[in-house]
Amino acid sequence: MSITGSINLSKINKDVLIKGEKGTYMNVKVVLKDEKDEYGNNGFIAQKVSKEQYEAGVKGEILGNIRVYEDSAPAPVVEAVVEDDLPFF
Repeated sequence: MSITGSINLSKINKDVLIKGEKGTYMNVKVVLKDEKDEYGNNGFIAQKVSKEQYEAGVKGEILGNIRVYEDSAPAPVVEAVVEDDLPFF
């Protein structure tokens, strides 16, 4: 299975970015839905906000959509081989 998506970078709320030791980070929330929408999307990616921000009325911006693709090749079937004449007890 593959999941692809795109993010509209201009929608990122820079006030909730996290400055770290090795870079600047953004927490995201990926929401998968049971059915595809009218455009064939299986869900969306939103910018995640902290509990405190959420309680203060800050909402995570929806940044883009995602699609789930099933792999075209089926998984190989492995058969178990059982041997009854083992050389030990």
